[in-house]
Amino acid sequence: MRRILLSSFILLFVCLNPLDGFSQSSEDSLKAKKISKEDKNLTFFISEDKSRYFRITFLNQVWLRYNQSNDGTTVIGKAQPETIDIGLRRTRIQMYGQVLPRVFLYFQFGQNNFNSMFNVGGNRKNAAFFHDALGEYRVSKKEQFVLGGGLTITNGLSRFSQPSVGTIMTQDVPVFAQATVDQTDEFSRKLSVYARGQVGKLDYRLILSDPFPITSNGAALPALNENATFSQRGHTKQFQGLLVYNFFDAEAHTTPYMTGTYLGKKKVWNVALGAISQSEAMWRKQGADTVYQNILLWCVESFLDMPLGASKKNVISAYLGYFNYDFGQNYLRYNGLMNPANGTANPSALKNHGPTYGNAFPMFGTGNVIYAQLGYWFRPKQIKSASAFMPYLTCMSADYERLQNQRMTVWSTGINWLIDGHKAKLTLEYQNRPTYSEQSGTIRSDKRKNALVLQYQIFI
Repeated sequence: MRRILLSSFILLFVCLNPLDGFSQSSEDSLKAKKISKEDKNLTFFISEDKSRYFRITFLNQVWLRYNQSNDGTTVIGKAQPETIDIGLRRTRIQMYGQVLPRVFLYFQFGQNNFNSMFNVGGNRKNAAFFHDALGEYRVSKKEQFVLGGGLTITNGLSRFSQPSVGTIMTQDVPVFAQATVDQTDEFSRKLSVYARGQVGKLDYRLILSDPFPITSNGAALPALNENATFSQRGHTKQFQGLLVYNFFDAEAHTTPYMTGTYLGKKKVWNVALGAISQSEAMWRKQGADTVYQNILLWCVESFLDMPLGASKKNVISAYLGYFNYDFGQNYLRYNGLMNPANGTANPSALKNHGPTYGNAFPMFGTGNVIYAQLGYWFRPKQIKSASAFMPYLTCMSADYERLQNQRMTVWSTGINWLIDGHKAKLTLEYQNRPTYSEQSGTIRSDKRKNALVLQYQIFI
């Protein structure tokens, strides 16, 4: 209880004493007349008409977190029923630009999930890597047909499979939508070639990816067992596609990333259908035989983000998506964001499904998921500065085959203090998640756990 009170006091103190804001980055197409004086400092024009440019952006997300640990959790060999940790959820540098009339170049470099438990027993300095390195050629005069390739997050399935993390409404993205994250990709990026574009009201993405072998993900791999896991033999390509129909404004198409919330700058409502397919990506044991199974993931979703009323002083942001995941028989994977622990002494924890300690929960699996979020942006009349607030709710409800038809629900509620849009904001979020144990083949739902996270984001 003392730790809960202490962490709550620290979070409240930081919320009431924010740091100054920083310059904002936008993903809209860069045109000279739309670039503010502060944005010009990080944009380098390489043509006289300013149609060609190169730009650099920086993102840093710092977390201060209290977490109730899953049963049996240990931190460097010692039992730890609760933790308080500080970490860098994301630290990124983007470098991109229209380097020739039809040629676009994009790089992203950085690190993720850097806290005291990062690479325990290894070298904590080996953290940063290239997230993206891609080139695009615009075949048509406008953006109807763009060809690209490289290491990229350009993805099928969902808008949250390729999120612009600097503009999200919630404290973090719904990571389950990055369905193979750090299994056969590099933090959701794959080596791919693709076509994307906008034709009237329709956005499309068609992708051919060459996934990484599961054996190169740097983690201990489960032994072949009766439940499907990623195959450690053979190698096949992956096919992806996403179709988005926009009822109102078209979304930005400068980079492959999809915006979280526009804070009233656009009137967006769209519906989308996405899918990912890969043959013989999974394997499992069936008697004395090894059985290979395909991956087929698909999603239908709708995204709404628009100002309300004639004054446009308030904004609603909402999302609803249905995800159908087939990773093969009984596939299940635990995951915990920037896990504050590194071990478990719980003999009844689910085996062969990833780490069950710390803040982990069954995030991915064969089955279906419904995910929803709702937020409301407003600026109180008493505030004369650029500050605004955006409270929100989220819910992930999954029916995974391996959990024996027990619906798994994770929900959270939070509030953003947008000190100056997305370029400087504080987010305080409370999350509630389930835990499970297994005895004699029966999976049982145990006590639910809580977490409280304060995030400070700077995006320039």
